[in-house]
Amino acid sequence: MRNIKILSNRKILLPVCVFTGLILFWEIAVRALHIPLYVLPAPSGVALALIKNASVIWMHSLVTLEETLIGMAISVVLAVLIALAMDASPSLKSAIYPLLVVTQTVPVIVLAPLFVIYFGFGLAPKVIIVVLVCFFPVTVSFCDGLGRVDAGLLSLLKSFGAKKVQTYLIAKIPAAAPELFSGLKVSATYSIMGAVVGEWLAADKGLGRYMLISKNGYMLDKVFASVVAVVVLSLLMNGLFKLIGHICVPHARKDRRRETGGMRKST
Repeated sequence: MRNIKILSNRKILLPVCVFTGLILFWEIAVRALHIPLYVLPAPSGVALALIKNASVIWMHSLVTLEETLIGMAISVVLAVLIALAMDASPSLKSAIYPLLVVTQTVPVIVLAPLFVIYFGFGLAPKVIIVVLVCFFPVTVSFCDGLGRVDAGLLSLLKSFGAKKVQTYLIAKIPAAAPELFSGLKVSATYSIMGAVVGEWLAADKGLGRYMLISKNGYMLDKVFASVVAVVVLSLLMNGLFKLIGHICVPHARKDRRRETGGMRKST
């Protein structure tokens, strides 16, 4: 028990110490070498820019967050429907899955200008980019989860006369829910990045646009402050879906507790 506590403390303390050391080294190096702001700002300068421009960054963050949430909602619906269709039809899965992989090999930065041409400078291009970035991990995770459901349970349901829809509602979807939320947590981390990429190319508001304006003005402290905002939003999105997963899939949490309990007993 004591060894487990020591290990858990190390897992927290070691990354914090490394991160603190890197920040201190960065600060000392910038000051000692007299590196100008337009080349590399010091962490203290980034923090000051974040405080001074908090209201502006907050306004742009809300725009980026709106695009992200809309794109995530659409990607979840698409991913669930596609995953269910592929699981229900192996032939369809063989036909669609390679196409899904191909969509992930094309750089988003190449597609973004095309979306601007086709859909204009409004909300649509940014939302589509978020959907493209987010739906693949959710689709693959959920589809794999549906395929791993216990065959004995499915046979039992069939013996009781359960229809295909009932089989999915009773067994497959609940059993695959942990994999679904695993994919959602991964997608949520990338979702903010997708919105920012879209804002770089066509937007008048949003963190991507603010970063572009700051970069063109050689105000790198504001650029780094925007990066901090992007990181915070990405972590919040990941935490949001992690919380929703804990609420919607409590049995997965219990299974993990049993596993850790068994590990503690064995130690």
